[in-house]
Amino acid sequence: MACDMDEFWVFGYGSLMWNPGFPYVERHVARVHGFRRSLCIRSTAHRGTVDQPGLVMGLDRGGSCRGMAFRVDDKDRADAIDYLRKRELITNVYLERIVPIALPDGRRMRAVTYVVDRQHPQYAGSLSVEEAASVVLRSHGQSGPNDAYVLNTVAQLKQMGIRDLWLEAVGAAVSPKAAQAAD
Repeated sequence: MACDMDEFWVFGYGSLMWNPGFPYVERHVARVHGFRRSLCIRSTAHRGTVDQPGLVMGLDRGGSCRGMAFRVDDKDRADAIDYLRKRELITNVYLERIVPIALPDGRRMRAVTYVVDRQHPQYAGSLSVEEAASVVLRSHGQSGPNDAYVLNTVAQLKQMGIRDLWLEAVGAAVSPKAAQAAD
């Protein structure tokens, strides 16, 4: 089935899933192939600072990723893309891409999404659960504490019926119960 290019879709795999920030007329769980969700970006604004970077999601090479796809009405397209660029391209660690997505009803669409630039200095690469949890527990940025971001993402994935075992392990390591046990 060919990808529909007439409708404007956005694919979110991190905070966009629960906080898109733009109006939409339709949303569905969707899958993108060739990329995976990864806590691989050092955040120096939203969830950390220059002195104490946090970690946020990136869409990195390999595998597949289930996330949330939003269809935006044509009248809201320009505003939505402007908003997304202001939100996602702060330091240019993300590359704006159009990717094919698969919806549960079998439709194939094309969606705007943000893929990590592996050449960017903020790319953290693959971290162990322990390394990621250590960074997340000590980081806080203009959008709040890094652990809240991770725990919100894990909760949203659970609500959507999506398992991400590595991210769930990081979430367990930074949950308030885990932090109290470490004291």
